[in-house]
Amino acid sequence: THAPGSGAAHSGAGGWSPLVSNKYQWLQIDLGERTEITAVATQGGYGSSDWVTSYLLMFSDSGRNWKQYHQEEIIWAFSGNTNADNVVHNKLQHSIKARFLRFVPLDWNTNGRIGMRIEVYGCTYRSEVVDFDGKSCLLYRFSQKPMTALKDVISLKFKTMQSDGVLLHRGGQNGDHITLELVKGKLSLFINLGARLNSDAKIHSANITLGSLLDDQHWHSVLIEHFNNQVNFTVDKHSHHFHAKGELNYLDLDYELSFGGIPLPGKSRSLPRKNFHGCFENLYYNGVNIIDLAKRRKPQIYIMGNMSFSCSEAQMVPVTFLSSGSYLALPATSAQDEVSISFQFRTWNKEGLLLSTKLHQTSGGVLLYLSDGKVKMSIYKPGKSQSIGLNNGQWHSVSLSAKRSRMNLMVDNDVTSSAHAAVPTHIYSGDTYYFGGCPNNGNSSECKSPCAGFQGCMRLITIGSKAVDLISVQQNSLSNFSNLQIDLCGIIDRCLPNYCEHGGECTQTWNSFYCNCENTGYMGATCHSSIYEQSCEAYKHTGNTSGFYYIDSDGSGPLGPFLVYCNMTDMTWTVIQHNNTDLTRVKNANRENPHAVFFKYTATLEQLQATINYAEHCEQELAYHCKKSRLLNKQDGIPLSWWIGRTNETQTYWGGSLPDVQKCACGLEGSCIDSQHYCNCDADRNEWTNDTGFLSYKEHLPVTEIVVSDTDRPHSEAAYKLGPLLCRGDRTFWNSASFNTEASYLHFPTFHGELSADVSFFFKTTASSGMFLENLGIRDFIRIELHSPSEVTFSFDVGNGPFEVTMQSPTPLNDNQWHYVKAERNIKEALLQVDQLPQKTLTAPSDGHIRLQLNSQLFVGGTASRQKGFLGCIRSLQLNGIALDLEERAKITPGVEPGCPGHCSSYGNLCHNGGKCREKYNGFTCDCASSAYSGPFCKKEISAYFGAGTSVVYNFQEYYTLAKNSSSHASSFYADMTLIREVISFTFRTTRTPSLLLYVSSFYKEYLSVILAKNGSLQIRYKLDSHQDPDVFSINFQSMADGLLHHVKINREEEMLYLEVMQLREKVGCHQMEQDPKQNDINKFNKSNDIDQDTMKANSQGFIGCLSSVQFNHFAPLKAALHHTSSAPVTVKGRFTASNCGTSSGADSTSSETIHSFADHSGPIDEGEPLANAIQSDSAIIGGVIAVVIFILLCITAIVVRIYKKKSIYKKNEAKGSENEDSAETALKCELSMQNTGNENQKEYFF
Repeated sequence: THAPGSGAAHSGAGGWSPLVSNKYQWLQIDLGERTEITAVATQGGYGSSDWVTSYLLMFSDSGRNWKQYHQEEIIWAFSGNTNADNVVHNKLQHSIKARFLRFVPLDWNTNGRIGMRIEVYGCTYRSEVVDFDGKSCLLYRFSQKPMTALKDVISLKFKTMQSDGVLLHRGGQNGDHITLELVKGKLSLFINLGARLNSDAKIHSANITLGSLLDDQHWHSVLIEHFNNQVNFTVDKHSHHFHAKGELNYLDLDYELSFGGIPLPGKSRSLPRKNFHGCFENLYYNGVNIIDLAKRRKPQIYIMGNMSFSCSEAQMVPVTFLSSGSYLALPATSAQDEVSISFQFRTWNKEGLLLSTKLHQTSGGVLLYLSDGKVKMSIYKPGKSQSIGLNNGQWHSVSLSAKRSRMNLMVDNDVTSSAHAAVPTHIYSGDTYYFGGCPNNGNSSECKSPCAGFQGCMRLITIGSKAVDLISVQQNSLSNFSNLQIDLCGIIDRCLPNYCEHGGECTQTWNSFYCNCENTGYMGATCHSSIYEQSCEAYKHTGNTSGFYYIDSDGSGPLGPFLVYCNMTDMTWTVIQHNNTDLTRVKNANRENPHAVFFKYTATLEQLQATINYAEHCEQELAYHCKKSRLLNKQDGIPLSWWIGRTNETQTYWGGSLPDVQKCACGLEGSCIDSQHYCNCDADRNEWTNDTGFLSYKEHLPVTEIVVSDTDRPHSEAAYKLGPLLCRGDRTFWNSASFNTEASYLHFPTFHGELSADVSFFFKTTASSGMFLENLGIRDFIRIELHSPSEVTFSFDVGNGPFEVTMQSPTPLNDNQWHYVKAERNIKEALLQVDQLPQKTLTAPSDGHIRLQLNSQLFVGGTASRQKGFLGCIRSLQLNGIALDLEERAKITPGVEPGCPGHCSSYGNLCHNGGKCREKYNGFTCDCASSAYSGPFCKKEISAYFGAGTSVVYNFQEYYTLAKNSSSHASSFYADMTLIREVISFTFRTTRTPSLLLYVSSFYKEYLSVILAKNGSLQIRYKLDSHQDPDVFSINFQSMADGLLHHVKINREEEMLYLEVMQLREKVGCHQMEQDPKQNDINKFNKSNDIDQDTMKANSQGFIGCLSSVQFNHFAPLKAALHHTSSAPVTVKGRFTASNCGTSSGADSTSSETIHSFADHSGPIDEGEPLANAIQSDSAIIGGVIAVVIFILLCITAIVVRIYKKKSIYKKNEAKGSENEDSAETALKCELSMQNTGNENQKEYFF
């Protein structure tokens, strides 16, 4: 220890340089009294090569029980010197109040030794202190002032070694009280409202807990501010703002405050609590210095018990085991027949060796260790386990005693949890006790460890009945040790502050903390990223169909996820339900006693606001029915009924009208039933009328309350019905900008993501590299770039040096298609994801800097230095869940254009079954006109249920209208138009045989028929030459009339026929057509139209079944018959209804849907669950039909298709090739495009 002057910086000579340079050296300064220190400065040894390059700063009031200086939530290592002469100043971010300082060198000049001259800057610190002995307390009585109830401020500092005790208490009548109490080293503020006679108001107590490890015998500051209903509670730098909804107005408190304990336990209806044992400093209540009043023995103060006005220091010396390699070896007297050891420890780790010793003259030994948070003792064989959860950061005492052959272990002085063991031999003590671990190079027989070393603190070690003097251990006179910190407990609570976001649960070990994100809706090391999409639009573009989904409007922002119904049509609608969807009738309401109803939504108003702000358009239908009930009183102009929206303002315009006009839709259109009024209801007629329409002014939505007041006259009545909130689109999802030159970029305000930052966006480019975004600080930075055509790099620096995460893509990313990038950096790790590739993670150093501090602008698409600019498009850029408006900024930036064309190259594969992708300015749409399917992605089956005798005829339209009698001209016109290939596909389900499935006939008596034969086999019959018999091909390995769905695809190219039959999702067969010689002798045709007998027979029987998704080349006849009956050339006979019979029960359901879809919900649902109102009300009938189809299997259909085709010679070439052709090649051939199908001759389908 040196006096203040001897190591001062700037002094001419000298300085401090210890004989040995190692990590156990320090320079200690006694400032003579408590001082507020604001800065330090260092220099090397005078005229030498001795200087320190980095050091820690420790401080203490007493020269014992040191505390390390923290900054940015970590133990701060100060930058030292780079030579012996320059002075390096370090300003402290927050000042230290202490008498003693220690400078602990961490690194020094490798070519010299430790050498320091130092200077400390600060001023004398004056304070009033009071010491409580654990049995005393201090009462302050104050006069009643009218202002005190409005604002109360209490501030103080305290230090203690006890983990429990009452700091402050204010009691009152009926058991009301406010209490500030230490509980297990944390401060709890209890606001308790006792019993109430008129307890109709919802009264409850509040309990707020802050701080941790506050029993460390260091000063901690507390501030409690109570203003009206707002309570601000601050411990050290951590604050909790608590809004008491009226509770505090009910508090009935006395005008008396007690500090250090509760004077009369009877006044508080709780269990007696421990008094505080420790010191207070600078105790103020509403600006009154309480300790000063007590010192001067003022009459407002009453002191109970012994109290002194100086702070006594308990001389306890803790020791910190820093790593699993730390140990402390203490000598003992060998061969004693009585062994007795006790100590206290605190840790967060579940495992660790506490004590190991070898017994005298035996090969055995005694082990005490932590396992799963319990203390275990082991002698020869594992002993009993003790206690539970001792790794909770609290001090726990352990005492081990042995006499002769009995061993006894007690934890926390709890006799009930003590364990006894009898050993087969007398026990004699060994000569060394190893605490916390074993030496690396030690003799393994001397010290055994079943687990890793202990990391934590110990104190009050006694061997025999003699306390171990750890200060002399520190001076190397007593024992040997490794990697210890003596005279300080370096435990820190890594869960304070809690870096687990969104309600994640924090647990910790000595070195690290972990977040449990279960049931939060978030993921990642700190529960930062949402597991849900931000909108229905985003779900749609991952290929999902209509259904219920959780959306998280602000991504990783503070708002949580909530359930909505996504109605995926050509537009994407988000449906948010409320709790009152029924038509509600109102009578007997007047201005004095109006009828008011509140609407509660399945989301909070903040969540609704975010969804509405991001949507392109929102609307809500409000229907108001009235009979002698007016909306507006024309005499005084005061509204009689109104509604209230999100802004909490009264609105008097109604559905279909505009804000601020106080009219209904009919008033704007001039169509009200009484032209003198602007609303139908204002006509005040004794008959039902209504004012109904959509409210679509986004700022006022959703409707939260409706008030009706004019229904108290005779025959007067009203009824209202409010629909769900409907929002369309997502403005952020397609918000994009095109960067046309390498020098162009967009700039935005600084990105603030100190503790966690996530960036996500889509990009497309043909360039091989470029900068996506960059934001710089003084030293810190964050940067994401395309490093090479297949490599994206995320780099950053938060003060621990630059880190880089690189993602290699197996395919090039500069293919001019949209690619998704997401980068996240939190205090635990950094991660990068590109498209659907597995994400790359990089773990952060455990005790490094954690705050990302940026100060420049955020550059997008380039950098400040205009190097490596990005060429291409960036879309949907989100930073910590907030979308940047690229389009708005691009409008005013040269070289950058708003929007980005060409979405079909990336999203075209979402259009299925022949649907065509069509570009839109913001997105794309699937055109299903030439597909047999419908829906937003042309995936929805179009199925029909045919009654007996039903048929559908489809005439293909001519591009040229021909005169009826010009047949010769017509035949010459058709002569050069031959149909040499066709692709036909359909799905059927039936139990009837024989049945005709498909019939195609031409002007010249050629035809194709597809029938189910008597045995249920599928037959395809082609007759392409009127002079020859039809070719017949059969699939007869199983009956197709089995009531299951069968998908048939027929693809003919000239004389080659490919056939694919699939049952549900299993491919049954894919065959190549061959001539069937067995059918050559069949020549019994119907003379009228030369159709073979089997086809005729099948036709005459009719067909019972279901037909779905019929496609002939690019025509969809069944879809035309169902959806475009008026415009399409379709004739329908018999009972013909749309049905779900073409979708199989479950096996064929859409696999891409991630959340169960309740698409047929209608009517109110409990639990406030949203429901889709845009759903057909006959869903039960549809479901019944499904059931009928699956179980009863009654359907009828017959298809007849005619093709008028030029007469031509058809050569029957026997097909070469296998019976089962390679399916990949077949699939390829099945995709072959059609030719000349637009201008074909007159053709007809018959169903």
